[in-house]
Amino acid sequence: MKKTFALILVIVLAITVAAIGIGCKTATAGETTTAATAAEVTAAEETTVEEVVAGEGGRFEGINIWFDTGGPEGNPWSAILINGIRDAEKDLGCKITMTFGDWSPEGMITSFKNAVASSPDGIVIFGAPGDEAWMPLVDDAISKGIIVTSLNSNLPGLEAKYASKGFGYVGAELYAAGFMLGKAAVERGGLKSGDRGMVWGLLSQPARGERTRGCVEALEEAGVIVDYLEISPDVNADPTLGISVFAGYVSANPDVKVVITDHGALTGTLEAYIKGAGKGPDDIYAAGFDLSPAIVSQINSGYIDLVGDQQPYLQGYLPVFQICVAKALGLSGLHIDTGAGLVDKSNVDIVGPMAEQGLR
Repeated sequence: MKKTFALILVIVLAITVAAIGIGCKTATAGETTTAATAAEVTAAEETTVEEVVAGEGGRFEGINIWFDTGGPEGNPWSAILINGIRDAEKDLGCKITMTFGDWSPEGMITSFKNAVASSPDGIVIFGAPGDEAWMPLVDDAISKGIIVTSLNSNLPGLEAKYASKGFGYVGAELYAAGFMLGKAAVERGGLKSGDRGMVWGLLSQPARGERTRGCVEALEEAGVIVDYLEISPDVNADPTLGISVFAGYVSANPDVKVVITDHGALTGTLEAYIKGAGKGPDDIYAAGFDLSPAIVSQINSGYIDLVGDQQPYLQGYLPVFQICVAKALGLSGLHIDTGAGLVDKSNVDIVGPMAEQGLR
């Protein structure tokens, strides 16, 4: 186990310095899990709770962690995240309880309150609700001796306040990732000033919306006329409900040249959106975020031209590691950028096999 722990430290150091690559460990499959009773989130929503059986004899055996996976169980992005979580609990020996919602900031906050009530050693949160919403809740949890750390949407206020107590961040630098994708879409899509583009994103969410803002501002800087669509809660939870929305937009704006979907599940539905609008793979330059087998297939078929890869496997594995070393060793928070770069037809063959394994 000492060798495994040393290897993990080397991997974390390499990620921190270079922000590239991914752990060389293969994701486990078919691990035993125990279903727990669903916890109510709101009158209309539920968060499923699943307890992961810890690896025996791990260095951090006895540490209990609640992990909010953000989205509904079974969606492609969360499946990769969960591979990282399960590998972490197996390697490290801690015990993890996962919760599943519908990407709802309100649901994330209610899930957090349920987690605090169970008095775990640590809680992993999504930053989407933003610093202002999270601050009093995290203050309360940390006052009770619970370590909190974040993923996916960074919370600079909480990091500054509680880094010494183990609060870290694992995920892309959101604005920079959005701007990088938008700028690359302009360049690789051959767009020019005066062309029309659409960004479908989450500007309404204080922290999470920074990536959307980066996409919009990169297009605007190039002179592209940007139409912005907010992803509705229904489409957020079930992207197939967006087919009619997309078709309606394209019908009203037949001159659209580029579409950016700032949401992994919507990106994985781009082929259905484009076909539903009566268009072919060469009619609209389509860009978005994240990798999955479905997205790799659509890159190869031409319906998706460009994606930003934020490596959700690491966003599952490393927050668990963060809480373990903070609890057992008193180490402070790590800030790790998992925004590895861009994927298109030129390099999809390299990362595609990892997507098939649930590692990218």
